[in-house]
Amino acid sequence: MMIQVILFGYFLTCVSGDGVADVVLSCTLVEEGVGVDGMGGGSQFRRTPATLILRDVPVAPDQSLETLTPFVPPSIPDPDAILFEAKVSSPQIPDAHVLLHADCNEQEVTCELSRYSPHGPQEAQEATHFLVSLSVEGGEFSTAFILQTSVVERDHSTLIQNKLGLPLSPSGTLLTEVIFLVFSHIKSVSARLRGDVLLDCGFRQQETPLAQEVAVEWRLQHRGKGWKVFEMKTRLDDAEGSTVVLAERKGSSVNASLVVGRGDASLTLSRLNALDEGTYICTVTLGPFNAQQVIQLHITQPPEVSLSEEKFVLKADPPQTLSCHCSKYYPLDAQMEWWSLSPEDSEPKLLLDQGSLSSHRQHGDGSYSLSSHLSVPSSVSPGTRLTCRVSHQALDAPVSLTVVVESPTQGSYWWVLGFLLASVLFFHQVMT
Repeated sequence: MMIQVILFGYFLTCVSGDGVADVVLSCTLVEEGVGVDGMGGGSQFRRTPATLILRDVPVAPDQSLETLTPFVPPSIPDPDAILFEAKVSSPQIPDAHVLLHADCNEQEVTCELSRYSPHGPQEAQEATHFLVSLSVEGGEFSTAFILQTSVVERDHSTLIQNKLGLPLSPSGTLLTEVIFLVFSHIKSVSARLRGDVLLDCGFRQQETPLAQEVAVEWRLQHRGKGWKVFEMKTRLDDAEGSTVVLAERKGSSVNASLVVGRGDASLTLSRLNALDEGTYICTVTLGPFNAQQVIQLHITQPPEVSLSEEKFVLKADPPQTLSCHCSKYYPLDAQMEWWSLSPEDSEPKLLLDQGSLSSHRQHGDGSYSLSSHLSVPSSVSPGTRLTCRVSHQALDAPVSLTVVVESPTQGSYWWVLGFLLASVLFFHQVMT
């Protein structure tokens, strides 16, 4: 059976003391049970109101506490109410101050909480663990942390939470503390083809170390497939020769000294290609605990646009071809248009369906090229401006290249006529 808490985005901020505040999140407890037929198929979900109280969230010095209301627990503890009270002072949740402003910024806060079982053999203990995933919509705030229930002295008056079966504090809350967290400051990254990128991921643990062994794994999922990109195992006590690295993707790296010294498990990828795009999962394992962060990597490359002619001089029939080349772009979708502005027109006209597109050409790095060919009749007016306009998501604005149609110059006309006369005279002399 799995129990989840899903936050619907409503929260309050409460004053707690100098420099810190409490954030109260209105949540829903979702319990996944067996199906209607009792066989586990077609799971039914039962939802129960719940509350998550984050204690001692740091407040910036310039943040006023005057408008914040203290959190007041219920005067009469209710064993049916689910109130998670979590201390977040050590380790601190990076950028948790974002939660203080999310309501004013009309940002939805999303939180999921589920029971968590540490892996590996465990000694018998009274503590229960929960894994919380917390993020803010439209903001660069995302974290997953493990809550551990605190020991509550039980006596005949101790209340037990009816759904979770855990002892409540005298104020009716489930006392917990954050013991381990994994976070990312950036949930989505865009990078250029053939460039480098840094995918942010870090971790913190409580002052009393949970373990000295730490493992960092990065996986990539894209289009229904997944594979390992990088794996590292090391020790936080920086024991010599303890670091083991397996880089499945050439040009991928994690700085072991930053892992040990700062809890920085960020991944560097060099010489990006189209296959590097997708969903990256950073998993940090510390002893029996692990948590993840998900970062989206989008690969983009703006097109190089060129025309086949720098000068376009009219010639006699048949019609001439002007080509526009859109090269080395990513992702695939690019739009190419032809526009015409004659000396008689005040506004350019879109030449619908007059450009002939080539097939897409894909290069070794995953980028694409496309060409559009415009047939220009000899009847077009000299001075007409022909423009190729290219739009692509990697461009801030469409790229336009223009060429002006020119009539043959007088000098070139007499040169051609003289060449023809000379040729006629030459062949006449040969024949006679």
